[in-house]
Amino acid sequence: MKKRFRLRPALVLCKRNLIKITRTPEQLIDVTLQPIIFLLLFLFVFGGAIAHGSRHDYLQFLLPGLIGQTIAMSSVSIGQNMNADIAKGVFDRFRSLPIARSVPLVGAVLADFFRYLLLCVILVGFGYALGFRITTSPTLLLAALGISICFALAFAWVSLWVGMTVRTAGAVQGVMFLLIFPLSFGSNAFVQASTMPGWLQAFVNVNPLSHLVSAVRGLLLGGPVGTQIGWTFAWIAGLLVVFFPLALRGYIRRT
Repeated sequence: MKKRFRLRPALVLCKRNLIKITRTPEQLIDVTLQPIIFLLLFLFVFGGAIAHGSRHDYLQFLLPGLIGQTIAMSSVSIGQNMNADIAKGVFDRFRSLPIARSVPLVGAVLADFFRYLLLCVILVGFGYALGFRITTSPTLLLAALGISICFALAFAWVSLWVGMTVRTAGAVQGVMFLLIFPLSFGSNAFVQASTMPGWLQAFVNVNPLSHLVSAVRGLLLGGPVGTQIGWTFAWIAGLLVVFFPLALRGYIRRT
């Protein structure tokens, strides 16, 4: 008999995933050290050339872009972990429990909320230490972090679907990077879209990460953001509508 989804079991499995992270803290490298390394590399290697010597100006432009790139890259781990857990037979135990089939997936995504929150706090905090300044208000800062985390939670379902589709955890990383690198570098995260060839600008203008980055920039630095926020939420809805059922179907087939 098909079991009804309930939030409480999902929260229990969310807690399980958080406990697992505390016991293997190296899983947090992609949301702690990696964003800092990317920020330092892009700022001090490319900042002088791209911003014609003004690294401070480039930092103001760069940090919102890095939020978009790093939350996309950090989504890789959820697909890898789910793939590895299924290969170990961990989820065979859940089949005998009186819970909906979607509960383990939802619990894993809920646990990732704290990883994405940590990533955003560290990136903004370290950027502030380097000279980044918010020119709007604390309320809009919270809005920027909120929309970033919402997008990350929706994008996580892409990683879950890949994790349910490919055979090994290592393959998850390869497939996801093949998707994420064109999205992140073919966006307005690191340079203005106007500096790119026309054919690439066409891709940048429909790229979901471009809409997210533009929305975050506007919320943190000022400027019109209504259209970009609207597009970002449209992408969030689209990702959920498409990849939630695909990930769930893949999970049912694998288990």
